[in-house]
Amino acid sequence: MKYQDGPQAGQTVPHVHIHVLPRKGGDFEKNDEIYDAIDSKEKELAQKLDLDKERKDRTLDEMSQEAEEYRALFT
Repeated sequence: MKYQDGPQAGQTVPHVHIHVLPRKGGDFEKNDEIYDAIDSKEKELAQKLDLDKERKDRTLDEMSQEAEEYRALFT
């Protein structure tokens, strides 16, 4: 499992996000191979898209509200 939480781990902006990965039995021979597949797909998409061009910074209030909405979904 990969972790990047807090400044000591290289997280440059305090934030929260989730990944929802639909899985089915036997989709990868070894369970952790999914991370290599994700890395590969991210590199492929990065060549096609300029994700930062469309990115809009949110305020701390906006991020707090979003976190509350997610918290309500997962508790």
